[in-house]
Amino acid sequence: MDANSSTAVLFDFGGTLDADGLAWKERVYRLFRDEGVAVERERFDPRFHAADDALVGTIPPTTSFDATVARLVVAVAEALGLDDRRMTARIARRFVDDALGHLGDNTPLLRRLARHARLGIVSNFYGNLARVCDDAGIRPLFSVLVDSAHVGCAKPEPRIFLHALDALGLGPADATFVGDSPSRDMAGARAVGMRHIWLVSATAPAQDPCCRGDRVIHSLKDLEALLQ
Repeated sequence: MDANSSTAVLFDFGGTLDADGLAWKERVYRLFRDEGVAVERERFDPRFHAADDALVGTIPPTTSFDATVARLVVAVAEALGLDDRRMTARIARRFVDDALGHLGDNTPLLRRLARHARLGIVSNFYGNLARVCDDAGIRPLFSVLVDSAHVGCAKPEPRIFLHALDALGLGPADATFVGDSPSRDMAGARAVGMRHIWLVSATAPAQDPCCRGDRVIHSLKDLEALLQ
């Protein structure tokens, strides 16, 4: 990639920058199972989604990463009929530590990419994406942060991708989107004519690609080779 400001690499946050292709729902589910909570996916998934959706727009912008995950985990536990605050505290701590570890590991890559392209995040989030990025120490690397709770639309809606591109003064042909969700990230980027790269964890549940011929990586460490 040539060193200039007329190209951009946009990222999803959860499951992409903070994990190698493993969504928050899957990680929280596995942590509950590690604590001995035997819950089937058919029961867990809708309760996670309901707890996740209920937080959107209700979290103050200054809420920390720790507090955000703690609220989510407690809400999921309550939906499952569990009232064990020590357990939820352990789950939240493990989740955040793992996420911050991945974010730290990915920071050198982001620094290298930022020398050659403008970087951005487009995330379906709660309203405090900027604070979470501050907590992770990555905010200065990004020219634009788009939090769905702030802009009133969410992936895969084209508007949220175009909001990021407009803020950068670029068109879809000038950017590449990297994300872990075929239905939100890949389909949304494709709908606006943006190149897209699918990050898939080797341990994630099987998913069908959004598009035939999707470019696939299993670690962000493989991204640079595709962008050169």
